[in-house]
Amino acid sequence: MKQYKQLAESVKFSRSRNWTRLQEKDDSLEFIGAGRSAFAFRVKETNLVLKVFFPEFRRIAQEEADIYKALPNHPYFPSLYDSGENYIVIDYVDGLTLFECLAKGIPIEEEKIKEIDEALKLARAKGLNPSDIHLRNIILTPEGHIKIIDVARFKQTKNCNQWDDLKHAFYKFYMKRYFPKRIPVMVMNTIAALYKRKIVRLGS
Repeated sequence: MKQYKQLAESVKFSRSRNWTRLQEKDDSLEFIGAGRSAFAFRVKETNLVLKVFFPEFRRIAQEEADIYKALPNHPYFPSLYDSGENYIVIDYVDGLTLFECLAKGIPIEEEKIKEIDEALKLARAKGLNPSDIHLRNIILTPEGHIKIIDVARFKQTKNCNQWDDLKHAFYKFYMKRYFPKRIPVMVMNTIAALYKRKIVRLGS
């Protein structure tokens, strides 16, 4: 298999104001997702993910690598295997995001919320400031374990109440006996957009 640096260099894309389009990649890479700052690929025949950052976000590659290095062998976060100027290599985490669980009606137990709290507490003990925690970057594995992915903002200095607000909504609404456990994607996206614009409040 090619070196991770070579695999990252094989990724070619085109940019416009509103989108980034993948044009080329090595055959050993399976595209699994795109974010604001990077493309993510599973390296075929492995349990690893190669995350390739767009040129203007290359600094995030080093920042994210440093964060993973601060969390070695942490049970709630992927491990880092390699990093370079514009890429990182981490564990592939199988499972469903909490967003997908809500969309499919898969119950989210209170125990999992407590596990997420414990994960964030352990990260803070390493001198990090967990931020930008949302339903799409928390995964429930087939074994029932919690994994938090996308830690790029764990070094920001400003206070982020996003997880506290989600947790408040979980106890105030989701835990109610008659509250629907399956929520349409459109409804969740609308709530998220309104929350981001501070039109809807989830916290106390």
